[in-house]
Amino acid sequence: MKKQLATLALAIAAATPALAAPETFTLDGTHSFPRFSYSHFGYSVQLSRFDKTTGTIVLDKAAKTAKVDLVIDTKSVSTGYDTFNEHIQGEDFLNTAKYPTATFKSTKVVFDGDKPASIEGNLTLKGVTKLVTLKVTGYQAMPHPMVKKDAIGGNATVTVKRSDFNMGKHAPYVGDDVTIDIAVEAIKQ
Repeated sequence: MKKQLATLALAIAAATPALAAPETFTLDGTHSFPRFSYSHFGYSVQLSRFDKTTGTIVLDKAAKTAKVDLVIDTKSVSTGYDTFNEHIQGEDFLNTAKYPTATFKSTKVVFDGDKPASIEGNLTLKGVTKLVTLKVTGYQAMPHPMVKKDAIGGNATVTVKRSDFNMGKHAPYVGDDVTIDIAVEAIKQ
């Protein structure tokens, strides 16, 4: 009887697919850049970025769940002009002396098949936290050809009102709507 039970247990174990465990990916800081754009007096749409972003993505492919946790060094803002970087870091806008980081922490990731379609979460800028939904516009999961480890990457976008984050100076002349595009690549640890 014991032999039959052991054989049955082995047969069930062999027939049951193994559940995948969540995998943790660490952001590649050389390929992860949040960018932001806004209307400048209607003349043009200005594009800037942050040069230093860290974080993790925890992905469970089998369960189709994920968690995203990003920290953006707001002092790394890059407008292409040093004097304007200092202006954006000032009290009227990012106030990096008081708020040296911005964060995004997901609360829910919605999948379409095997790919994330949207990421809901809390965006904190200048000490203000708002729930936002990032639309995923690109996604790739595959072994990284250079580092020989599993990697994921993608792009996501959301538009927010800068006045909602106490950065509304010069609105509406300088556009209140700011589009944030986040490009990330992350390597499995």
